[in-house]
Amino acid sequence: MTTELTILALAGLLQAVQFSLYSVTAQMQVGSKAAMSPRDRKIELTGTAGRLQRALNNHFEGLILFTLAVVVVTLGNQSSTTTQTCAVIYLIARVLYIPCYAFGLTPWRSVVWAVGFLATVTMLLSALIP
Repeated sequence: MTTELTILALAGLLQAVQFSLYSVTAQMQVGSKAAMSPRDRKIELTGTAGRLQRALNNHFEGLILFTLAVVVVTLGNQSSTTTQTCAVIYLIARVLYIPCYAFGLTPWRSVVWAVGFLATVTMLLSALIP
């Protein structure tokens, strides 16, 4: 398995950890009854629970592009030191993004997000270079 695919698997596990953090904090905020309800009315989360929900949603969005980059690199047989390094940078950025968002660390949240995004774009561009 390539380094990029390994990092993709780890990013998927990170997603599961993020979901757990969000789920626990959301249930603590709204209670079990609301959490288990059919949610016919939108439940607005605030504070840490709301920030963890938004960080989770952001990871879903970023993971789509990263997955695309990994697929292109892997199927195109374009794995290189650059793409491997970018994959590691992406994962580190996603790990750092969670506390940056949860604790409202500005501008670091945006800086960390940009680093992960640029690493992903660099992977895509690297896959196009023969």
